[in-house]
Amino acid sequence: MHSATFDTSGSIEQAENTRLIVQISCVATLGGFLFGFDSGVINGTVDGLKQAFHSTAAGIGFEVASMLLGCAIGAFFAGRAADYQGRRTVLIAAAILFLLSALGAGAAPGVVFFVAARLAGGFAVGAASVIAPAYIAEVAPARYRGRLATMQQVAIISGLFCAFLSNYLLARAAGASTEALWLGLDAWRWMFWMQVLPSTLFLVSLTFIPESPRFLVMRKREAEAQAVLVRLYGEDIARTKLADIGGSLAQDRHRPKLSDLIDKTTRRMHPIVWVGIGLAVLQQLVGINVVFYYGAVLWQAVGFSESDALLINVVSGALSIAACLVTVGLVDRIGRKPLLWIGSLGMTVSLALVVWAFAQAHIDAAGKLALPPPMGTLALVAANVYVVFFNMSWGPVMWVMLGEMFPNQIRGSSLAVSGAAQWIANFAITISFPLLLAGIGLAPTYAIYAVAAALSTVFVLRWVRETRGRELEQM
Repeated sequence: MHSATFDTSGSIEQAENTRLIVQISCVATLGGFLFGFDSGVINGTVDGLKQAFHSTAAGIGFEVASMLLGCAIGAFFAGRAADYQGRRTVLIAAAILFLLSALGAGAAPGVVFFVAARLAGGFAVGAASVIAPAYIAEVAPARYRGRLATMQQVAIISGLFCAFLSNYLLARAAGASTEALWLGLDAWRWMFWMQVLPSTLFLVSLTFIPESPRFLVMRKREAEAQAVLVRLYGEDIARTKLADIGGSLAQDRHRPKLSDLIDKTTRRMHPIVWVGIGLAVLQQLVGINVVFYYGAVLWQAVGFSESDALLINVVSGALSIAACLVTVGLVDRIGRKPLLWIGSLGMTVSLALVVWAFAQAHIDAAGKLALPPPMGTLALVAANVYVVFFNMSWGPVMWVMLGEMFPNQIRGSSLAVSGAAQWIANFAITISFPLLLAGIGLAPTYAIYAVAAALSTVFVLRWVRETRGRELEQM
C-alpha cells in the first residue's frame, strides 16, 4: 500500500534512521500482538472451561472477564511505573507476565489457579496497551508518528486473528475444543500454550531497543537521551530535539505524580484528561469486545456450529487487519478526528442493522434460538461491517491519541487513569454480556451498544481536538 510507506528520501543517514525507528516500533508493537492474542484466545476456550470447571453462566462471565480486572490494574500502575522505571523496563516486565500467564492458564487445575493466571496476563495486557503506543509516540517523528502508532492496532488485531486461527485449527485437529489433542491434553489448554512462542520473542526483542529519550530527559539523564536521539535522528536533529524536550519540562521538573492531573488554579482535573477518559470508555461501550471474547458463543447462539462460529471469528479477524491497514494509510493524511467521526457513524448504522436482525430471532423446534436465513445473513454481514468500521477508527485511533495527546509532564499519569478507565469499562461490558443475553436477549443488548456508538459521534465532534502533525512538546 503506497500510502502506508514511510518517507526514506534524503540522505542515506536519514533513511537508516527511519528504518531504525520503524524497527524499534515494531518490537514495541509485539506487545500489541500479545495484547490481541491474550484477549482473543479465550474466545475458543469457553466450552472447555465450562466442562473442566463446571462453570455457570455467571462463572463463565467472570472467568472471561477476570483478565480485564488485571488489565485495569496493569494499565494504572504501568503508567505510573513507566515514569519511575522507564517505558522499556515496564514492557520487559509485561513480556515476562505474558509468558507466565500462557503457561499457567493452560495448565490450570481449577478455577482459582486459572483466574490467577489470567489476572497475570491482564497485568501484562494493561501495561502493553498504554506503554507500547506511548513508547512509539515518544521515539517517532510527528510526520509519521500516527502510522507507526496505528501499527499497534494492526498488531492487536493480528494477535486476535492468530488466536482465532489457532483456536480453529486446534479445535478442528482434536474434533472439538473439549477433546484431547497432544499428550492427552484437551485442545483448549493448547490454545493458551500457543502464546508461549510470541511471548518469548517479545521478551528477547525488548533487550535490543533503547529507552525512551523523553523519559531519560525527565529523569535528568540528558547524556543517555542525547545518545538515543543521535541514533534515532542524527547529530543535528538530536540537538534540537533534546532542547525542545528539555524546554517543555523546564518550567516543572518535579517527579511526575497523580496530583499533576489536577489544575492548581481550578482545582479540577485537566480537561484533556477527561477527554482521554471519554475516548477510552466509549471505545468499550460500543461493545466490540463482545465480538472478540464471545464471538463463538454468540454465533452458536443463533444456530451456527462450533466449527462455523470459530471460522467466522477468523474471517472477522482478517477483515479487522485489512481495516487497520487502511487507517495506517489515512491517519497521518486526513487526521485522527475525521476517522473517529466516520467510524462512529458507521458503527451506529451497522449496529442498528444487527439489532433489527436479532429482533427477528425465534425459538426453533429443538428449543434453540434461531434466525430466519435472510436475517442470519444480515446479522453476519452487518456485524462484520461494524467490526471493519471499529478497526478503521476507534480501535487504532483511540490508542494513537492516548499515546500523543497529553503533555510530557502528565503523560504517564494520564495514561494510567485513561487506561484503567478503558479496562474497567471493558470488564463491565464483558461480564455483563452473559447476564444481559440471559435477561433481555440479543437485540436489546446490542441496542445498548448502538446507542453508545451514536453518543460517540457527538463526543468526537464536540470535545476531541486534532493532534495530527504536532510534536509532543506542542501538546
